[in-house]
Amino acid sequence: MGSKIKHSALLTLGVILGVAVTMQFSALAQKPVENGMPIDSLRQLANTYKLIKSAYVEPVEDRKLLTQATAGMVASLDPHSAYLDRKAYRELREGTEGRFVGLGIEIGQADDGNIKIVSPIEDSPAWRAGIKAGDVISRIDGALVKNMELDDAIKRMRGEPHTRVVLTIVREGEAAPLEIAVVRDEIVQKSVKGKIVAPGYAWVRVSQFQEPTVNDLAAGLAALAREEPNLKGLVLDLRNDPGGLLQGAIGTAAAFLPAGAEIVSTNGQLEESKAHFYGRPEYYMLARGEDPLKQVPALFKTIPMVVLVNTGSASASEIVAGALQDYKRAAIVGSPTFGKGSVQTIRPLPGETAVKLTTARYYTPSGRSIQARGVLPDFPVDENADGDGLNALRMREADLQRHLSNDRDREEATRKDDIEEQMRILAAERHRKPLEFGSATDFQLAQALRHLQGLPVQLSKRAGSGDTPGPLAQQAH
Repeated sequence: MGSKIKHSALLTLGVILGVAVTMQFSALAQKPVENGMPIDSLRQLANTYKLIKSAYVEPVEDRKLLTQATAGMVASLDPHSAYLDRKAYRELREGTEGRFVGLGIEIGQADDGNIKIVSPIEDSPAWRAGIKAGDVISRIDGALVKNMELDDAIKRMRGEPHTRVVLTIVREGEAAPLEIAVVRDEIVQKSVKGKIVAPGYAWVRVSQFQEPTVNDLAAGLAALAREEPNLKGLVLDLRNDPGGLLQGAIGTAAAFLPAGAEIVSTNGQLEESKAHFYGRPEYYMLARGEDPLKQVPALFKTIPMVVLVNTGSASASEIVAGALQDYKRAAIVGSPTFGKGSVQTIRPLPGETAVKLTTARYYTPSGRSIQARGVLPDFPVDENADGDGLNALRMREADLQRHLSNDRDREEATRKDDIEEQMRILAAERHRKPLEFGSATDFQLAQALRHLQGLPVQLSKRAGSGDTPGPLAQQAH
């Protein structure tokens, strides 16, 4: 994409997901490999190893060389396959469990190169220390943050429980920067939250698909039905949901579809990768026990629905949006999704390490592949009333080097870079407050509610210039 600006999706501190992953954890299963090793290539690798050991400017440890060779071999396959060392593997497991040690803040890159606080997690160490949404971090333990990579900043703020980190905060209205000490602790991240946003209308947000997601969703839906017995419509918000566990996506879709409906299918080299997944407990429950979806009131199978998506909706969230769209169960509102239609399986290796390997493509119930294409909204709606904002500058799967091709449909043409348009968007965003999903100023949510209420929807200004709407978008009502 050349000069496309890389605007990071909001990252919850301490959760390292790479670029949007739909994951399965699996014991090592292998397809028989043809006899005969590529001797010439192996000899070349050995000769390169010897050359580095004997001639490099300074000594290099054997373990480092071999680990990097393994990492490079896996990373060369596609953007989502990776070798996970002990630390990365532990962080990935923590992310899927919804628990990690950190400060408890959602952060994004500010346009001046510093890091902006999008929101502190309620009752987290950062929340208790007085960190506020809109604060800008300029230093971490004295180190300048400006132009620091987000991953580097995250690593600096993470650490062992009960250790201290000092953040230098620039806050609007304060004459001088503030130094705030925060004590790291275990954060329990809730992936589901919801509320009544208008009389008769509920909003439920899934921020990531974790082990507790299906249970939390079921409890949340039951609570909303008790709070508002006369529900008329539901908005399921999957914006900036980067994916997570496949079981979480299956259970989420199953909550709103007829019992036993097919949710997704996969196809890869291994027999276990050629599979169909249905909305039944054995496909979404991670442990024995009572089916959590039994507590979901029956009205959620039929209540009018809208699913909100954007370019940050990827992988597992695309499975949910694609299934609900295929069954015409919900109208999809927002921007085209990321377009990651592949499944990564975690293959444990000795030494508490693992390989995250792309093992299959996945398909919606109708057989669509969204790989490098995404789920196209039925009603394209910009992030703000005056345009799509920074969401328009994000990279998608089709922009990534070595991305898998779409084997069932043509890929959508990538938009050409327009520097003037990028500068206009950045200038407009400089004075805009961080978007809080579910708030009174959430423009896309307001349009979703208008659709549920039978009122006109303000469609995207770009809707007629390349973004083909989905099957329900016959008129904006």
